[in-house]
Amino acid sequence: MKHIFLILFFFLLKCIGILAQAPAPAPGPPPPLNVTKILEKAGQCSTFIRLLQNTQQLNEITSQLNNSNNGITMFVPTDNAFLNMKAGTLNSFTDQQKAELIQFHILPTYYSLTQFQTASNPLRTQAGGTTDREFPINITTIGSSVNITTGIVNTSISNTIYTDNQLAIYQVDNVLLPLQFFVPPAPAPAPTPITRKKKAGSSDSSSKQDASSATSLFQGMYKGGIFLFLFSTAFFSSL
Repeated sequence: MKHIFLILFFFLLKCIGILAQAPAPAPGPPPPLNVTKILEKAGQCSTFIRLLQNTQQLNEITSQLNNSNNGITMFVPTDNAFLNMKAGTLNSFTDQQKAELIQFHILPTYYSLTQFQTASNPLRTQAGGTTDREFPINITTIGSSVNITTGIVNTSISNTIYTDNQLAIYQVDNVLLPLQFFVPPAPAPAPTPITRKKKAGSSDSSSKQDASSATSLFQGMYKGGIFLFLFSTAFFSSL
């Protein structure tokens, strides 16, 4: 009986040793980033969160974060920034403009604060390209200050809400308003009038024709006057 207990004891020790040597399970993939929770934790972002949800841009951000290696940079205005807008401005925007407004606050590339120092202006936003009519922004740095210019608004990054190697969220104290919303496009240039080229010598030829006609008229009048004079002389001489 004693031998049986010893055998069981050594068997248990061996099993424990095998379990101790077993490799730990590999960690699973990190959970997807929840932009809404990040902004809610930061506070003072309720207006921006509501616009993200109403314009369906939150889904676009989540999809890009999960399916792209470029990352995303977001500039999030505070609730006070929206309150400081001219009364009625936000409500005057169409649904499409509200979506473009949110996209205008998003860069389709991850930028750390130091990377802004070497960024090439103008920067493309999610709303469009880099021409004046395609929602670009310009970012400059002075020391540790990062300044953003839209053509309508000048502001600076006031706080870093969140950053990793994929997502950067920066707080700004002004709503970034696109130039395209407030400045109408320049009118198209008027078409250039088509001028017909004069044939070589046409001017001189016309002048010569006019001179020739005047000479012919003068000669005709001169001959007619002589004829009338001779006729008159002959008539009065016969009386």
